[in-house]
Amino acid sequence: MITETRTEAEPGVTKLLGGIIEDAQGLFRNQLDLFRAEIEDDLRQTKEAGGAMAIGALVLLLGGIFLGLMAVYLLSWLFPELPLWGSFGIVGAALAIVGVAFLLTGKRKFASFNPLPDKSVEALKETFNGRVRSD
Repeated sequence: MITETRTEAEPGVTKLLGGIIEDAQGLFRNQLDLFRAEIEDDLRQTKEAGGAMAIGALVLLLGGIFLGLMAVYLLSWLFPELPLWGSFGIVGAALAIVGVAFLLTGKRKFASFNPLPDKSVEALKETFNGRVRSD
């Protein structure tokens, strides 16, 4: 009678499943780390760009105020029969129309913006879709 003896112990099913679960958890942690790093990078870049834009907007605002006053007095000089309040009204209305156009354009662009980091979200979807399909 021949008996088969094992020289190497083969891992059990429980141990294999434990390893698979451990690998899946590690992959999930890695995906979350990537997601967090991408968000932190986006926030840092947004902060840097926002500071420069705020300074530029302030200088532009001051320049716009002076140009608006210049336009009012230019209208008053070109049309002496037009009262000063009429010149202010014309310039104010023109600026309001331009402002509304910019606000509507910005609103439309903002509505199409996706605040989530696309690469990380897509990688998470692929990871979990692949995991579900293999089960």
